[in-house]
Amino acid sequence: MATPALTSRPEGTPVAEAFAEFPDNRLLIDLCGEFDRNLADMEQKLGVQILRRGNQLVVMGEPEDQSRTLDVLNALYQRLESGRGLEPGDIDRELRMGPTGAVADLQDGDQLEMFRGGKVEINTRKKLVEPRTDAQRAYVQSLFANELAFGIGPAGTGKTYLAVAVGVSMFIGGHVDKIILSRPAVEAGEKLGYLPGDMKDKVDPYMQPLYDALNDFLPGKQLAKLLEDKRIEIAPLAFMRGRTLSNAFVVLDEAQNATSMQMKMFLTRLGEGSRMVITGDRTQIDLPRGVPSGLADAERLLNTIPKISFNYFTSRDVVRHPLVAAIIEAYEADAARG
Repeated sequence: MATPALTSRPEGTPVAEAFAEFPDNRLLIDLCGEFDRNLADMEQKLGVQILRRGNQLVVMGEPEDQSRTLDVLNALYQRLESGRGLEPGDIDRELRMGPTGAVADLQDGDQLEMFRGGKVEINTRKKLVEPRTDAQRAYVQSLFANELAFGIGPAGTGKTYLAVAVGVSMFIGGHVDKIILSRPAVEAGEKLGYLPGDMKDKVDPYMQPLYDALNDFLPGKQLAKLLEDKRIEIAPLAFMRGRTLSNAFVVLDEAQNATSMQMKMFLTRLGEGSRMVITGDRTQIDLPRGVPSGLADAERLLNTIPKISFNYFTSRDVVRHPLVAAIIEAYEADAARG
């Protein structure tokens, strides 16, 4: 592991430059990115100037900004040293994440290994998934530490994506026997009329985001086989009535569109050996006017029960295009004025 060597001007004078030295030029090229794109991204977001001199990177700016930049550069270089690639999402994560926090109270050895050093890594068949904000890290920790967890916040904050990733990780690790993903089949403000085909054809358009997440984590042939064998189920919320969901990882997505009765029905499906995750966005309720959201009722009624965690996200946790966060903030500001 390479640690940057820091130097500055003599004591008593303002710090103008800080130096980080990286011994492997090939890794340094990857760290800088094509046409120094990665460095330009860090300069913009951290308010510094970064220059390359041989195998050194020189950081100019305020001392606190310099220190933060060097921490980010070192973390990314260590990632490259470990043999992993570097993508824009990895840079974004290091820029967003603060100091690593305490590890959640986990009993299982495999799960504890995921959180060693305060870092969180979720292993799936196709990719390694890492939270990109502190709120996401706390959310993932709570999914392993609690049998019932809620993820509440705006679109694009990774609520469903991370929940499905944890479900796949627990499934391939043998902690659960099946994955069950559900959503209320509610149209988003427009009537589509009757859809053609059998029942699966009719409900699949509503379930597509769940299929998208699974395709990110499991090879296509394996996913198709698991769906065929009913070891992974994707079904509308209405199909959950009367079932007891044992030894399963269960996710209810878009829970703000569940009625109070549907939410109670779903929560009481929890069986032995199961984990349940409820995700939703209180600002995107598509229920008919006057019908209360089951998510709001559950939040009000269950927030004092031990072993049920509530995790909240804001526009700062949006990991889609940067404009998405700005759009959410604009709508929130307008709602506050109203």
